[in-house]
Amino acid sequence: MKTDIDKNIKKEKNIKKEKNIKKEKNIKMDKNMQAENIHKNVDEITINDFVTKNDKDVLELKKHVLSSGSVVPLLHFRKLNELSMIEHCFTTRLGGLSTGMFESLNLSFTRGDDEGKVLENYKRVAEAIGAEAGQIVTTDQTHTTNVLRVGKKQCGIGVTRKRPYTDVDGLITNEPNVVLATFYADCVPLYFVDPVHRAIGLSHSGWRGTVNRMGKETLIAMNREFGTEAHDVIAAIGPSICQDCYEISQDVAEHFVDEFATTDDPNASDILLYKGDGKYQLNLWECNRRVLMEAGVQEDNIAISNICTCCNPSLLFSHRASHGKRGNLGAFMFLK
Repeated sequence: MKTDIDKNIKKEKNIKKEKNIKKEKNIKMDKNMQAENIHKNVDEITINDFVTKNDKDVLELKKHVLSSGSVVPLLHFRKLNELSMIEHCFTTRLGGLSTGMFESLNLSFTRGDDEGKVLENYKRVAEAIGAEAGQIVTTDQTHTTNVLRVGKKQCGIGVTRKRPYTDVDGLITNEPNVVLATFYADCVPLYFVDPVHRAIGLSHSGWRGTVNRMGKETLIAMNREFGTEAHDVIAAIGPSICQDCYEISQDVAEHFVDEFATTDDPNASDILLYKGDGKYQLNLWECNRRVLMEAGVQEDNIAISNICTCCNPSLLFSHRASHGKRGNLGAFMFLK
């Protein structure tokens, strides 16, 4: 690895940008404090309560009223909403039964929460998107690039019955009413829709998955199983940790310089910003955008979240913001 990594990402330029980042962080912290002090009923929360990184109209917040009268607010990509063949969502931490650090729509059975409450949370999300908990199929996320094809025979795995597989970070299907589910608390959700072959995919991409090009691996699996061509795919990069919030060490940064940035890359700072003392700010959104485009997805077919999990700790679970004391968010999608 290059020992002059600082040169690779133009140290002088990045140090200058660092001052702007600190200023943005101060503004963001003020907004976070305001957000944490909002005492609203769940049905009063709007998209304007989220701290966003830009003014793009990428996501909308729908408040789904259940048969019980409970309200479950869910985030939806406007671009994916245009596709009548699917239903999808990204959860918030609102609208569930969990309490304490899991408040309230926690979707993890393995972090110490009451299992009955977690199951009810799944039922609420499923009803909100027009499905049932028994239709959900879940991943077993261990930061791999393993992608599994699933169908009706796998419905319920990870929710209403035990998971027979391990080390799966991506799911694909071409069967209707099979609800794919992946889980997050800062890592990147990747959504894939192939309208030509009526196939979908959901993948979890943390820094390891990103540097190993999980997005490309998911597209390869969809091509192998369904004949999917990347240029036909509509994709979305979901709510996750932003560059301002994601500090990494030099050893992690070196992986991204090797994979994404070179000494003559004029846009190296779009991926890594040097902070000094061997610390960098990593842009997972931009890395995943590049992965998808290099794999053949058209730029106009990629929606990128402007909502950061770490910037919104009162509305979304964030491992970094909570120092690990948190539940899990979920990305869900199925073919009608």
